[in-house]
Amino acid sequence: MTELEERFKIAEEEMKKPSFLNNKGLGNETGYYIFDYPAEQELFVRERVDFIVKKYNRSESERQIVVFDLYDIIIKLLEEKGYLEKNFDFEKSKGLDRVSKAIGNTLRLTSADNLVIKYINENAPENSIIFITGVGKSYPIVRAHSILNNLHPVSDDIPIVMFYPGKFTGQELILFNEIKDDNYYRAFRLA
Repeated sequence: MTELEERFKIAEEEMKKPSFLNNKGLGNETGYYIFDYPAEQELFVRERVDFIVKKYNRSESERQIVVFDLYDIIIKLLEEKGYLEKNFDFEKSKGLDRVSKAIGNTLRLTSADNLVIKYINENAPENSIIFITGVGKSYPIVRAHSILNNLHPVSDDIPIVMFYPGKFTGQELILFNEIKDDNYYRAFRLA
């Protein structure tokens, strides 16, 4: 069994514990969990997440896992606004940096009414567990810290696990083990 497989096994056991299910971390603060992994293991992680979701949702748990893929949410919101094709054209003419900024403005990613957060809030059933995926696929448009820092309205009683392609040191995130984020996180490393 590889180290990553072992960590998934441990994570599944952690998800059964009352402290996880009641979403209480150390000192009774809201629990955000980050499952970091080597980016080159992305396809394995996707398969394993799908396996866990199917297994868990067939179980007799009172909670169901709901997966929110950040990239899929971005595409859905841009399609709903009729901006998806326009963004493809804009990227061709202006480049990735400009289109990333434009999408960020369209989806209000840095404001209190962030549309990605709003989407998660509106689609997270009570008594669920949220898995956030697609962090690497959505970079540089959506940053993990903008999601973690703004999920408070949905997260009071719903455990949230972010699958992160990189390294979580316990205080900082390093995307793809190269891009350091200068934010401090109140999160727990899952497994």
